[in-house]
Amino acid sequence: MRRLFGSVRARATLAATLVVAVALVAAGAAVLLSLRSNLVGEAGTEAERSARAVAAELAARTPYDRLSGLDGDHEPVQVVDGDGRLVAASEDLERISGTGTDAVEPQAPAKGRGDGDDGPADADDPDGSPGPGEIAGGATFTNGSATIDGETADYRFAALEVETPDRGRLTVHAGAPLAAEHGAVRTALSVMLIGFPLLLGVVAGVTWLVTRRALRPVEGIRREMAAITASEDLARRVPEPDTHDEVARLARTTNQTLAALESSVERQRRFVADASHELRSPIASLRTQLEVAVAHPELLDLEGAVEDTVRLQRLAADLLLLARLDAGERPAPDARVDLAALVREEAAGREGVTVDAEPVEVAGSRGQLGRVLANLLDNAQRHARSAVAVTARREGDWAVVGVADDGDGVPAADRERIFERFVRLDAARSRDDGGAGLGLAIARDVAVRHGGTLTAGAAPAGGALFELRLPVA
Repeated sequence: MRRLFGSVRARATLAATLVVAVALVAAGAAVLLSLRSNLVGEAGTEAERSARAVAAELAARTPYDRLSGLDGDHEPVQVVDGDGRLVAASEDLERISGTGTDAVEPQAPAKGRGDGDDGPADADDPDGSPGPGEIAGGATFTNGSATIDGETADYRFAALEVETPDRGRLTVHAGAPLAAEHGAVRTALSVMLIGFPLLLGVVAGVTWLVTRRALRPVEGIRREMAAITASEDLARRVPEPDTHDEVARLARTTNQTLAALESSVERQRRFVADASHELRSPIASLRTQLEVAVAHPELLDLEGAVEDTVRLQRLAADLLLLARLDAGERPAPDARVDLAALVREEAAGREGVTVDAEPVEVAGSRGQLGRVLANLLDNAQRHARSAVAVTARREGDWAVVGVADDGDGVPAADRERIFERFVRLDAARSRDDGGAGLGLAIARDVAVRHGGTLTAGAAPAGGALFELRLPVA
């Protein structure tokens, strides 16, 4: 059971069925209440009509024993005088409730209020009660029951006052049966008890089938992802349905994620291969020199060994920094760095480098930003003929640092490729002069981690221009 309702399809079916069930119960209750109210209202209208007929006869001085509404073929009727005594009632009336008096046997009228007595009538009441010969404008209604000739039934009673000229104020209680109301309500309730479960079954079945059809592409995506996980083949893609709904967007997003993951894994593989290749040369060179020194101490090249060691140390530091950047390391947001001062500090002591910088502050790591400037200056000096110009300025909400040289420049087609790791455009250049091809890659990664950009373009002097843009603190 737990596994069944753990599926989206089962939960959707259950939720839809519950919502429809609540709606049907609410609608059914409203229908039953409305039906009962209408039928009870019709019974009340019928009871008031009967009471008015009897009251009209009483107002016309009709004797009690000649009232047409009291014969055995009519519904229960009671006539009560002003003292609360029953003075007339329907024939064969055996029991009654809900009218204010349970009496069924008429009593003799009081003196001066007898049948056919022409005694003086009561004066008009100051509160709007009917005057002599008048019938009250509105009736009051109650529910009760009555037994007539051995048959008991529920009734809707109407109580109506009439001021007679000869017998004073009388109250007529007349009833109309509620059998039609009870029957209609029972019939409607029976229909609902039978129809609602059938309708809920149809809703549950349709929802189950529709949800199954809607989730079929999701199951296909799940199976394909399971196969990709098992095979570790990131080149595979999940099927994309020919729709424009959420499932299709899920499939497209999944494929984009797989493509990004494949690209990341491929970059990681290339990175490991290139790093291994770059590390092999200085290590092999250093080992060769040490082996020669062991065999022939007089041939030891200390300067070469130191250079290889330094080169190996720098490469290890670059690889470590790239690993930290790939792991998502970000600078502290509350650290502020004066770019102008940092530019002058990194350019100090470099031959042929000029600086034109205005004060501008950015948030970030002073060490990492200094590494970016050092890498850009090293690259510019490596390719410049004679001069390197460094500028720092503010443009709106951005701090812009430009490093330009007067060398041969970077071809437009290679201005993005040079930021890839281990990329060197001049394959013939020696490793000592060209480095490992990590400087610009590190510089761009640091710029991105600081919320900025690093781009390559053409300098006014014809060489390369690298622009570092960082948000102003």
